[in-house]
Amino acid sequence: MKKLLLFSTLFALTITVKADITVPMYTTDHAQFIGNVTFKQSTYGVLIAPNLKNLTPGLHGFHIHDKPYCDDKGMAAGGHWDPAITNKHLGPYDKGGHLGDLPVLYVDTKGVANTPILAPRLTLDEISQHALIIHQDGDNYSDTPKTLGGGGARIACGIIK
Repeated sequence: MKKLLLFSTLFALTITVKADITVPMYTTDHAQFIGNVTFKQSTYGVLIAPNLKNLTPGLHGFHIHDKPYCDDKGMAAGGHWDPAITNKHLGPYDKGGHLGDLPVLYVDTKGVANTPILAPRLTLDEISQHALIIHQDGDNYSDTPKTLGGGGARIACGIIK
């Protein structure tokens, strides 16, 4: 009986699954709720499932920022999350850059963003207590010709709890 109890306990510990994280997103002026972004752990990294509306069509820079704040039009979130202090914006796939660099967010012609993306360098355990920012423009995953991929102004923000 003791062996069965020990086996059952160990089995239960090995199948524990981290709960998904859902982040409510608002415009940086806090005037409009634009939807949610859900983070799910996968074998290949974190799957990010946006369910957003009322955005400008096209590609947008999409990043995890250092601090869990959205005040001051998103500027209170600080810079891109960079725990290794690389000081480089190299995109979501290059291990030499910011960990907060995510794949670009695609918004369709109706202003909807619902295409899932994968962040292969992340785990759910490490992203809490940061801000999620959507930038006005696209992201070229480089610091040239403009720093931080040229994403521009912060247009939406949410707190990852």
